[in-house]
Amino acid sequence: MTSFETIIYEKRDSIAYVTLNRPEVLNRYNIQMRDELYQVLSAIRDDPDVLVAIIKGAGERAFCVGADLTEFGTAPSPIIARQVRWERDIWGLFSTLKQPLIAAVHGYVLGSGVEIALFCDIRIASEEAVFGLPEVSLGMIPAAGGTQTLPRVIGKGRALQILLTGDRIDAQEAFRIGLVNMVVSQEELYLTADRMAQKILSRTPIAVRYAKEATRRGLDLTLEEGLALERRLAEILKALAMKEVSALYNS
Repeated sequence: MTSFETIIYEKRDSIAYVTLNRPEVLNRYNIQMRDELYQVLSAIRDDPDVLVAIIKGAGERAFCVGADLTEFGTAPSPIIARQVRWERDIWGLFSTLKQPLIAAVHGYVLGSGVEIALFCDIRIASEEAVFGLPEVSLGMIPAAGGTQTLPRVIGKGRALQILLTGDRIDAQEAFRIGLVNMVVSQEELYLTADRMAQKILSRTPIAVRYAKEATRRGLDLTLEEGLALERRLAEILKALAMKEVSALYNS
């Protein structure tokens, strides 16, 4: 286990466990958490032994309830501080990680909490989870990718309804619209995330990474370009497989 103040980072059996650890304030996302999370994600990116990562929140009440504006005083300083906070491109780092990311969310999942989950590849929610992006009610818009990632996950119309109203939705509605992949009891949440991670680990690691890369990059390409990317990656995998077979044959 690596020691931070706002993050718990552990690594077991090629799985990285990242826990947002400010339960006394419902895991509000502050500058220190940003800096520590940036260090952790960088370590995951650079660690060849980490093949899957699980992100969760400490405590019983929340995964993350968004940015901690209290550390910045009153308006307009929260807006200015948000701009400073995003200068370290943690969200770009999230989006370029090659390892599959699983978000195991519970309780309140609001603002930056939703956005962190959206940067993950698979989202598992406990049945009492509540989701929302309240920024418009604060005179802001999401500043961590929510206006871009949410419509890519659930579609433009549903995303705009959530973004423009600031309304909250429960776990079952989140599942119905595709915001989360599955809903389980809170007791089963982390066991389910572990089982998902173990299943991914049982697959060929480079194939898993290329499948993620083809999907992630392909979303920003035309269909023709995406199919070409898929072919190139498939050809690389085929060549690697043939090389391994040849090495075994000649050994």
